[in-house]
Amino acid sequence: MMRFLPILCAVFCALLLGGCSSYQPAPAAFHASLGKPYLLDSGDQIRVTVFGQEGLTNTYSVDQAGYIAFPLVGSIPARGHTLKQMEAAIAAKLRQGYIRDPDVSVEVERYRPVFIMGEVGAAGQYSYVPGMTAQKAIAAAGGFSPRAYQGSVDVTRTINGKVMTGRVLITDPLLPGDTVYVRERLF
Repeated sequence: MMRFLPILCAVFCALLLGGCSSYQPAPAAFHASLGKPYLLDSGDQIRVTVFGQEGLTNTYSVDQAGYIAFPLVGSIPARGHTLKQMEAAIAAKLRQGYIRDPDVSVEVERYRPVFIMGEVGAAGQYSYVPGMTAQKAIAAAGGFSPRAYQGSVDVTRTINGKVMTGRVLITDPLLPGDTVYVRERLF
């Protein structure tokens, strides 16, 4: 029996270390993305104001393809654009024979939701509010379940067209469209 003890210890250590191999700290791009201008995507609703043109001033949704349907000019790409870029794009389209010198303002009326999964009271889709942290999102989802690990969470975020997942503290800020996964604690 003693001669199998080193083999059993090696197998146990390999299994233990294998369980830790899924750990991925948050990439540097996670924290860098927090200070960049907001980029629109599907699920966002924007308020477009065309001063002096009541018929064009309205709330528009960014569709699944990443466009907004704007009166007179049709579809305008929104995915990956900042609010300033959207103002310029709408004004440019309106200048093409519709309005001589349009004054356009764009603001986010409703951000795309965040998604909470794992060991929470009620997993699902929740409205994003500016300044939301992982902890606040978990609170909106009914709080931690009794089996939840409460120190950190896994966040999946799309940055520059790439989907990235990393482990962050629950006090870290979220961005619209993030998916938060609360893991089960081991003991």
